[in-house]
Amino acid sequence: MADPKGFLKVTERELPPRRPVPVRIMDWKEVYEAGDQAVLRRQAGRCMDCGIPFCHQGCPLGNLIPEWNDLTWRGEGRAAIERLHATNNFPEFTGRLCPAPCESSCVLGINQPAVTIKQIEVSTIDEAFASGWVEAEPPGRLTGKTVAVVGSGPAGLAAAQQLTRAGHTVAVYERDDRIGGLLRYGIPDFKMEKRHLESRLRQMRDEGTRFRAGVEIGKDLSWSDLRARYDAVVIATGSTVPRELAIPGRDLDGVHFAMEYLVESNKAVAGDQMPQQIHAEGKHVVVIGGGDTGADCIGTAHRQGALSVTNLAIGAQPPAGRPDHQPWPMSPTIFEVQSAHEEGGERSFLASTVEFLGNEAGEVRALRVAETEFVDGRRVPKSGTEREIPADLVLIAMGFTGPERGALESQLGTVFTSRGNVERADDWQSTSSGVFVAGDAGRGQSLIVWAIAEGRATAAAVDEYLMGSTNLPSPVRPTDVAIGLQHA
Repeated sequence: MADPKGFLKVTERELPPRRPVPVRIMDWKEVYEAGDQAVLRRQAGRCMDCGIPFCHQGCPLGNLIPEWNDLTWRGEGRAAIERLHATNNFPEFTGRLCPAPCESSCVLGINQPAVTIKQIEVSTIDEAFASGWVEAEPPGRLTGKTVAVVGSGPAGLAAAQQLTRAGHTVAVYERDDRIGGLLRYGIPDFKMEKRHLESRLRQMRDEGTRFRAGVEIGKDLSWSDLRARYDAVVIATGSTVPRELAIPGRDLDGVHFAMEYLVESNKAVAGDQMPQQIHAEGKHVVVIGGGDTGADCIGTAHRQGALSVTNLAIGAQPPAGRPDHQPWPMSPTIFEVQSAHEEGGERSFLASTVEFLGNEAGEVRALRVAETEFVDGRRVPKSGTEREIPADLVLIAMGFTGPERGALESQLGTVFTSRGNVERADDWQSTSSGVFVAGDAGRGQSLIVWAIAEGRATAAAVDEYLMGSTNLPSPVRPTDVAIGLQHA
């Protein structure tokens, strides 16, 4: 284990400081300052190398957390990244974007703050890239089999890297103009600068993965033709249909889905010309939805110079600490203050939006909001509690309902579940032979760590389908659900 007395000597969590708010909202760079290696090793030394490491169960990837904690404490960074890469293709993504269910499962969390697992993870991979330890791993031989991966988010990239390393010829198709999916256009740079994505894509290209950006399967090339061209196909298109808010005034100018706003912002930050960009400068901005996407909108609006930012959540404010009905090692629902929330604005809970109000020009000017009450288990606006909130820009960030169906149904005969996801069997195949499903397209809206885990597992299933057997790891199954220890 790491320091045998580390958890006794160091009882508090230590994280790198966030850059001062007045400074960081002036640019799009990441919020956190560089970490201190002495602090990192001290935190790694708190890991108890438990006889039953519940952090493994908390992580869908099964990351070998006590092992790379020990190596970090010993200063063996190269060995630590090898152990980390053994289960996780992209720790630079999860270390920045994952909500860290592993930390909720940390045994130390019973009576102390959990080990800073996520920070140790991201610091390990950052050191590895800076030191030149992340090298291409091309296959020793080619199998002659071809695989098309549709979608270049974390699930698609994980599946593609695993299959390429197994010796298959893999092409990743992406309808956007650049590779990366939501990693590229859904995540603001202040959470993850795109240089991290570019570094990993360079490695994948050097390994032999081929990328086809700007090609929409179902439109530029039919799904049936794609299936005919390749020995296997992986659907990794994500859950991209936004949940609608069908109330009066929805068609007013200035009311947009969150992803419309975030995609345009990310393109502008990347240097693209966006003449009709949805922009928050000088506007009263209201964000509907209290999740990660809503927080991304809040941070983006601050950097664009919003006059005010109000965040509405339909549910009650979660407790500050672990509630009694979610004991360790469950992943609790607690009140979270993300970096975007520190930067200003107002958060309002138990707020149900009743109507969008417009002016004579057809533009949104305000929201009519009521207090949420629960009637027969349903959340409804409470009569007599209505109030108005000024709004020049409204962003709907209420989550996603599933993948886009049209072309999949008409061209491939794909069957969908009652929840709107692509139906798949225990071998990750859809109802079409040789067509596999990974990530949110089959699971529904979930976490990045689940997407990578499913990408790895789907790659193993594809390899076995093509070759009759596989040596690739399969960390999860399609029937795995989040029971207590994980978020779904």
